[in-house]
Amino acid sequence: MSAPVPMRFLGPWATLSAADRAALVDRSSKANSTVVRDAASLVADVRARGDVALREQVRRFDGVELESLEVPRPAMRRALDSTPRDLRRALDRAIRNLDSVHSAFKPVPQRVQPEPGITIGRRPDPLDRVGIYAPGGRAAYPSSVLMAAVPARIAGVREVILASPPGPNALPSDTVLAAAQLAGVHRVFSIGGSGAIAAMAFGTESVPRVDRIVGPGNAYVAAAKILVVGDTAIDAPAGPSELMVVCDATADPDIVAGEMLAQAEHDPLACVVAVAVGVSVAAGILRAINSAVTGAARRDTVLEAFAGQGGVITVSTIDEATDLVRNYAPEHLLLSVDDPGAVLPAIRNAGTVFVGHSSSVAFGDYMTGANHVLPTGGAARSYSGLSTADFVRWTTWQAIEPAAARSLADDVAIFASSESLPGHAAAAARWSASR
Repeated sequence: MSAPVPMRFLGPWATLSAADRAALVDRSSKANSTVVRDAASLVADVRARGDVALREQVRRFDGVELESLEVPRPAMRRALDSTPRDLRRALDRAIRNLDSVHSAFKPVPQRVQPEPGITIGRRPDPLDRVGIYAPGGRAAYPSSVLMAAVPARIAGVREVILASPPGPNALPSDTVLAAAQLAGVHRVFSIGGSGAIAAMAFGTESVPRVDRIVGPGNAYVAAAKILVVGDTAIDAPAGPSELMVVCDATADPDIVAGEMLAQAEHDPLACVVAVAVGVSVAAGILRAINSAVTGAARRDTVLEAFAGQGGVITVSTIDEATDLVRNYAPEHLLLSVDDPGAVLPAIRNAGTVFVGHSSSVAFGDYMTGANHVLPTGGAARSYSGLSTADFVRWTTWQAIEPAAARSLADDVAIFASSESLPGHAAAAARWSASR
């Protein structure tokens, strides 16, 4: 089985060697050592020299001189005022849906009584300040601004700042600025790359230090985010976009091919894999991909992604497909099968699942209200998509009434003595009912 475009037919999953399976599944260990080294140098420079280093990096990488690192508020309002009416309508609709979904998912206080007189509670406290990164390289992504800023606002974050690389006019993209204005971002800075991450992590003369950094970026941004963990929290290690499609004979091959092409156009390093239940299904998808790529607007990017990280693989059963999903842990998973609702409970380790033929990933990327800031590179095994939960920290509290203290005292003293902690034992024993 072959196709004139460089989309690989990987063969049956069941017959792949352990090495071939690992090559497909392992995307997290491919960090470029040069990128990591360069990012570390840029991060260290900003930590040491603050605004001076940021200005030099903007001059070097973006080719502009900045009068101010911070974008004036009137520039944000002008960007919003100049936004085409149809785009403004789409942005407003996306914000309404994000408001609806993330308000429903907002963490709430909890309390429990494990024994009479003992009350344990947890309270979600909003973070004081968060930083959002918005890319500005191959394309501007106002949608990513909304996906981060709206949940932060709903969670109650006091101050939301945004960093995005400047264009030739020394400002970030107008669409990014418009989205920031609509979503309630408080301050915007014309800085990008590793330096922007460092500025938000450590603080500079102009850029305030944040409690958490969220948002997608290129390899240098991803490397910098990992480097600053310990000084600040991050959402998740992030890499190129990913899509896995599980499809059976009921799937429309042209729709599947279109979904794969849509994610591949993000980046030459995007990962796009179809899991076909049956060889004939795989053959149809390969033919459809060939047809779809011919007229693709971003054809070179798509072809590079297909050749490097793309593929069509076959399985014999849906159960075998869900096993592959669990191992691969994709960012986006589309279930283009006959009864997706029956398959959904068996799915583990996916950033977000699109259930059914008509559940296009593009809808989730922009408009459904779910979040598109998602774990990649297999990180979905342990990370979740961005939500209001990322913008709070939990304060745990405990209230122990006197009668409960007397009830606990002897057992706690015994426990503490077994660990050779006499001070703990004495503190508990003071409340002993036998005293």
